[in-house]
Amino acid sequence: MTRSDFSRQSLTTLPNVLTYLRMATIPIIIVLLSPPASVKSLNVAFVLFILASITDYLDGILARRHNLVTSFGKLIDPLADKLLTSAVLIMLIALNKVQPWLVFLIIGREITITGLRSVAAGHGLILNASRMGKNKMISQTVALSLLLLAIPDLQPFLDGLGLFVLWVSVLLSYWSAMGYFVSFYHEAKKQEQQRD
Repeated sequence: MTRSDFSRQSLTTLPNVLTYLRMATIPIIIVLLSPPASVKSLNVAFVLFILASITDYLDGILARRHNLVTSFGKLIDPLADKLLTSAVLIMLIALNKVQPWLVFLIIGREITITGLRSVAAGHGLILNASRMGKNKMISQTVALSLLLLAIPDLQPFLDGLGLFVLWVSVLLSYWSAMGYFVSFYHEAKKQEQQRD
């Protein structure tokens, strides 16, 4: 990252401000989901999570459309996503909506792929988000939204459907993880051949 990536103008672009707002919802959501969470607090957390997820969609569009893509934005945007989803997943454990080992599978995968991308970047290789990775993110957002939504008469249905979609996102996440490792292997091999 260059010095210009940390200029005031770069740090305060609209896409980055939306990312900061997304991160600001995390402590509020954690407080709302602290047990014993009421129906009202679950639904407020649900609305905040939906709004935060919309900012994730919007900041990417705005950055590309108005040529506001920065190295800092590329770093902070996925970090904000991972922090938000991890916070919600961990709080759902305390509410007995998901099992701890399932949350470990999801967060463990995210840490592994973040590490792989960092290693790749250190060697000048860029591993762009795959279509499968984006599908994983969409299914994860839908799953967490369903698990947060509190409608007492429909709760067993919402929780069951939420868990089913969460499992779909886990399968997609490990499938996309394999794609990242294969891509890293091919890119590293290509770079090695160019040096020879």
